[in-house]
Amino acid sequence: MASDMAGIGKGRRLAGAVRAGRWLAAALCVVGAAPAAAGPAPAAAAGEARWLRCGALWDGRGAKTQGPVLIEVRGERIASVRPATGAAPAGAVTDLSALTCLPGLIDTHTHVLLQGDITAADYDEQLLKQSPEYRTILATVNARRALSRGFTAIRDLETEGAGYADVDVKRAIEEGVIPGPRMQVASRAMDVTGAYPLQGYAPALSMPKGVQEVDGADGGRRAVREQLAHGADWIKVYSDRSYRVLANGVLDDIPTFTPEELRAIVDEAHRQRHKVASHAMALHGVHNSVEAGVDSIEHGDYIADEDLKAMAQRGIYYVPTIYVGEYVAEGRARAGAPQWLAMRDIHADTFRRALKAGVKIAFGTDIGGFDWQVNAAVEFGWMVKYGMSPEQALRSATVVAAELLGQSDRLGSIEAGKLADIVAVAGDPLADVTRLEHVRFVMKGGVVYPAAEAAP
Repeated sequence: MASDMAGIGKGRRLAGAVRAGRWLAAALCVVGAAPAAAGPAPAAAAGEARWLRCGALWDGRGAKTQGPVLIEVRGERIASVRPATGAAPAGAVTDLSALTCLPGLIDTHTHVLLQGDITAADYDEQLLKQSPEYRTILATVNARRALSRGFTAIRDLETEGAGYADVDVKRAIEEGVIPGPRMQVASRAMDVTGAYPLQGYAPALSMPKGVQEVDGADGGRRAVREQLAHGADWIKVYSDRSYRVLANGVLDDIPTFTPEELRAIVDEAHRQRHKVASHAMALHGVHNSVEAGVDSIEHGDYIADEDLKAMAQRGIYYVPTIYVGEYVAEGRARAGAPQWLAMRDIHADTFRRALKAGVKIAFGTDIGGFDWQVNAAVEFGWMVKYGMSPEQALRSATVVAAELLGQSDRLGSIEAGKLADIVAVAGDPLADVTRLEHVRFVMKGGVVYPAAEAAP
């Protein structure tokens, strides 16, 4: 979550090196397994069938769960889905008859290289006292955490001063060096000079920055080209800062990039067939981003009705990240930014208006902006509290999120031909969305990985 009023910025410090070391040790043995024990179970060979016997199924295509089903997996893909009737099929069968199977979850706003974020002092400590190498080690732990909780794909929206380390974490996962979700990454992100932490230090000091500072339309194009060349999948811009609540309840801001700069960045990214995510929390940042043609609005605590209408018409996604605002509000208020308390209600109203306006809402949490020991699936409960049905919330983290990532042909639903990214929970998440906080089984690409909570 980006910096904002009065130097209130990134960070919530880790509970010390002892806790970090404990999590690094845990990464080597994993938190729990269902049904695997200490590590991933190998995928079946392409010609061999592996079957999942599910007590129920929500496949991402219908509004209700189906009765007992068998999912046939060959190699990394789903080969068939059929009712679980008659004799057991030939081949290995994993018994999930006590669980509900559903598509792997997708979190479209994470920060694997950040360890929690409330105050500017805590953010600064991470950039000043943790080397990029150490932060990358912690990122591998966070990637494993995400996967064990059922998030088989994530969009990681910038490294917060760790350069292109996210590109390497993604590569290590893809090459099988470490376990983790599928990743799309945004590398360094961009903001204008003087708008992003670290801030407030003596002018003679050369301090690290959490973003790549970019000025001017040509500078924006140059930065896009540089980041894409080094492996970024997405371009991320920080489009506003310094928030205040006006008398009429509108959340006001100071826009960062000029409209001309934003248009140049978006045009350059789109010209090279890449998408742009905009951190835009308030009136002007959102409006400038929508007019520039970004692909997603991140946070969007306040969005004017005319911008919601434009987003719906143009297919611009809204990634609301509700829980992180709740998480940081009290601490930032104590640190001198009381507007964060009012922003919670403003955000709730915006979410409801976006839902009514037909804006595409994708699941994203900003985890890393809050402590990775919190399960990101807590976001589902907040989405339902703010007006979604459980089915809408689940679609936001599967079907809709896959669309945002441009992966609808591979991810987001359980059907023949798609990648075998499948998770399972006890009970019916369409009746109780908090079931998604307790994933009992995780498969990614036909490989079974230890789940955060073992099946009974």
